[in-house]
Amino acid sequence: MAADYPHIAEQPIDMLALLAATQHPEAGAVVLFSGEVRRHNVGKTVDCLAYEAHVPMAHKIIAQIIAEAKQRWALQEAVCQHRIGQLQVGETAVVVVTSSVHRSEAYEANRYIIDRVKHEATIWKKEVYADGSHAWGSNCSCGDPAHQYGHHH
Repeated sequence: MAADYPHIAEQPIDMLALLAATQHPEAGAVVLFSGEVRRHNVGKTVDCLAYEAHVPMAHKIIAQIIAEAKQRWALQEAVCQHRIGQLQVGETAVVVVTSSVHRSEAYEANRYIIDRVKHEATIWKKEVYADGSHAWGSNCSCGDPAHQYGHHH
C-alpha cells in the first residue's frame, strides 16, 4: 500500500518500491515523476543541494494534497516522497507516482500533486555552487498551481 510510505525521506528514495506500492488490479496506468538534482541552475554550476523541512507540517500538507488528488481523479493509488538532507547532482529529490484506470487521470493528477507539493509543502532548498557561494530558495520554480487547476486554497 502506498499509504505505508513516509512523505519525507532522509534516505535515498526507492523508486521501485514506490512503483510497486501503487500497482493495483484496477489500474491500467501508472505514471512516475522523478525530480532530480541537476548540474546547472540560473547559470551557475551546482555542487550539491540541501533540503530542509518542517517535517510534521510537510507530511500533513503532502498527505492532504494526495487525498484531494485521489478524490478528484478517482485514483487507485498515489504516493509522493521528498528527500531531505544533502543531495548530490543526479540524485532524486522527489518522486510522485499515480495509478488510475486511464492514463489521462494518472498524468493530470501526477502533475497536480508535484506542482502543489513544490508550492505548498514546508520544504526549503539550499543550493551550494561550485564557486563556493550558496542560495536559499523556496522549492518552487512553477507558477501558482491554484490558477492552473482552478483550485482554491
